[in-house]
This record gives sequence, structure tokens and C-alpha cells, in this order.
Amino acid sequence: MSTPRIVEATFIKSAQSIADSLPEDMSEVVFLGRSNVGKSSTLNGLTQRKSLAKSSATPGKTQLINFFETQYLYHEQRYPVRFVDLPGFGYAKVSKTLKEVWQKNLVEFIHHRVSIRLFIHLRDARHPHAKIDDDVKNYISEFIRPDQRYLTVFTKIDKLNQKERAKLKREFPGSITLSNLKKNGHERVHKEILQTIFGVEDEEKKMSEV
Repeated sequence: MSTPRIVEATFIKSAQSIADSLPEDMSEVVFLGRSNVGKSSTLNGLTQRKSLAKSSATPGKTQLINFFETQYLYHEQRYPVRFVDLPGFGYAKVSKTLKEVWQKNLVEFIHHRVSIRLFIHLRDARHPHAKIDDDVKNYISEFIRPDQRYLTVFTKIDKLNQKERAKLKREFPGSITLSNLKKNGHERVHKEILQTIFGVEDEEKKMSEV
């Protein structure tokens, strides 16, 4: 059974705001989440590139909007998608001024960027009810367009036991659980991206419905 995979992934540029971002000429998947949620590890895992997105030992260090162009291969078809890595939010040890700039730039970007088709909100499976995550979800729900989608992905799922995992799935139906350590959940994320942007249906799901 063919599975979608990324065969090309290239860092293009960093931007401070929507003003100096790339032209809106390609569908984009935005990755957002709290500092230290594992955004870099997730991007590296999805693209199978060890250091495409630079991890930092200091949460909140990635302060720019980073653009990556990727190519999917699925059933011998190629699908170009741009990944956008947004600065982590909610980290206390940055100056108030910098926090205000982040918030203003991020709000403008996610609200007004026309080429965004999918918001992937990474949340820490160990802290599923963090208020800042709920606030971000509620905020995006206020302006999300009909051609956009919002997807919750829980990272660090390997830190939970079976009972905790079952509870998480009950409380957040439709979410995806991910372990970058064990490489679980990546395929589901790939399929959601292709389905959302290109209308490519999951072959296994189609077969099960026949």
C-alpha cells in the first residue's frame, strides 16, 4: 500500500512579519504551538531531515517565521506544499516588548495570510488543557475561512500510559497523537495535509468504506 512521503524539503527564508514573507503563490501548512512543544522535532520527523528545522535548547529562541518548500510523492504524483514554522508562544523568559512584537506579527500573519490552508496546532500530550492552547484554538475559530482547516496534533504521546492516551482520544476526537521519538503518527499527518489541500483521499479509508 502506497504511503505519502516527502521527497524534497528545503529551507527558503525567514521573515519577521507578513510584510517580508514570501509571495502567497503556494498553499501553506502552518505549524504553531507553545515553546518547547516539539515543533522542530515534528518538522524534522515529517520531512525525514534531521536538522531541517533547528531545535534550540532554549525555548522561545526561534523568533522568526520560517518557510520550507516541500514536495510530496504519493501514488507517483507530486504535490508541492509550503510548510511554515511560526515562533513558539507562551514562553515567559522573553522581554515584554519582544512578546508584544511576536503577538502582533503572529496575529497579523495567521489572520491575513491568504495562502494558509491548514493550521496544525501542536499541543503537549502531558498538558492537554493548557489555557494558552485553548485560547489560540478559540481565537483561530473566530476568523478561519471555509477553505481553511484547523487540526490538533498532540506531541510527546510516548510520555503517556495507555489509560492516559485513551482519555486524551476521548476528550479530543479527531486529533492526531504523535511520537517523534518512535515515529508514530507522521503518516496520518501527511494524509490530512494531502486531503485538506489537494483533496487526495486516503486509499485505506476508501477501501474500508467499500
